[in-house]
Amino acid sequence: MSELFGCLVFRKSFSQRPHRLEDAADVSESKTAARTRCVFCHAYSANRGGFNIVWEDADFLAFRDRSPSCLHHFQVIPKIHIASVKDLTNSDADMVRRMEEIGHSILEQHNVPHTQHRMGFHIPPFNSVHHLHLHVQALPYISLTRRLKYPVIGGFGPFEKGFSWFAEVGQTMRILERGSKVGVFPC
Repeated sequence: MSELFGCLVFRKSFSQRPHRLEDAADVSESKTAARTRCVFCHAYSANRGGFNIVWEDADFLAFRDRSPSCLHHFQVIPKIHIASVKDLTNSDADMVRRMEEIGHSILEQHNVPHTQHRMGFHIPPFNSVHHLHLHVQALPYISLTRRLKYPVIGGFGPFEKGFSWFAEVGQTMRILERGSKVGVFPC
């Protein structure tokens, strides 16, 4: 239940556990197996896992989405296994900001006007891959169905975002910077 209500006051503390597999003092067999099974971790392995890589540096990788919702649809991932946006803390805001910069750069290389840039994260349990990935998209969407997968719902009162399974990258950074967690419910 705490997974669904992660951004509300009664959530459990996440500071008691490592949120990255690499942060654990003893990377157990189950954690190593999880990383081995992660399809996005294969993107930065030696064989590249069949990904169409468009950008890479020492910390991040970007590739074309296999089932694009827009003419230009990419994923930006960190080269460390972080399960999802719900695992991020305020210390990760700079990483998210860097992912956003990479996304803007890729879309600019494809001559996409800034007003058509959309970037964000699906929030568990509404994500399909359990490796943090920033959707980088050039609007418009190819169909109404695809558009409905990425709803950006503004916040109200003390909340940065409303009830939604998708958090826009700016919302995500502001939530993290104020020390909160990203979740499906308003946060």
